Amino acid sequence: MANESERSLVVGAKPVLELLRRETDRIEMVFVQRGRRERALSEILDACRKYGVVFRLAPKADLDRLHPGNHQGVAARLAEVRYLGLEALAEAALQAPLPLIVALDRVQDPGNVGVLARTLFGLGAAGMVLPTMGSAHLGAGAVKSSAGTLHRIPISRPHNLAKALDYFDAQGFHVYGADAAGDPVQTVTLAQPAVLALGSEQKGLRPGVLKRCRNLLSIPLAQDLESLNVAQAGAILAWEFARKVGASG
Repeated sequence: MANESERSLVVGAKPVLELLRRETDRIEMVFVQRGRRERALSEILDACRKYGVVFRLAPKADLDRLHPGNHQGVAARLAEVRYLGLEALAEAALQAPLPLIVALDRVQDPGNVGVLARTLFGLGAAGMVLPTMGSAHLGAGAVKSSAGTLHRIPISRPHNLAKALDYFDAQGFHVYGADAAGDPVQTVTLAQPAVLALGSEQKGLRPGVLKRCRNLLSIPLAQDLESLNVAQAGAILAWEFARKVGASG
């Protein structure tokens, strides 16, 4: 963990503040030392709020673990991949072989995200949406499990997933959600372009995300199994979209 953190951290008040002013799209989270009161740190917190960057007030011990040297009470964790805005992702989706965007709600396992990214890329899907709050860190582990495809598939990281789904709906995307109570996916005529929302294996989709889905899809299982993980479920559902898009093409 330390090696990965060292490769993906910017530390020190001046470098972090400069990063916030110029390249917020590179920042996944800012850690600020709790209880440390300095003007520079206050400016960093104000900049995080202004630009919608996720931050966490952390004890000094946490920052010391991230960077054993002189961190000056602040560290910015960088994303291993570049992100697109929602508008750019929507435009890219219309040109993709499979005009499907997969949105993940509270999916925190980087391995699952990486494996799913690899499948989606192979099927020609348009991209992925991972909100800044509650999503997996797309570090070296996620990139490795994706076999490098996290660098190749478009990804957007909005602050609020529900509002992102509202945006896609307004742009003419049909928003689906994966839910055990949904219609069996093989019985549904799937529209395109589309967004498919997937929740975590344990908690599923939040109510605010569920109510934005026009249709809910389920995967019928032949054996008694509580659930599939998000990478497995996402792969099956994305394949159904790809199969039906191919059949109608």
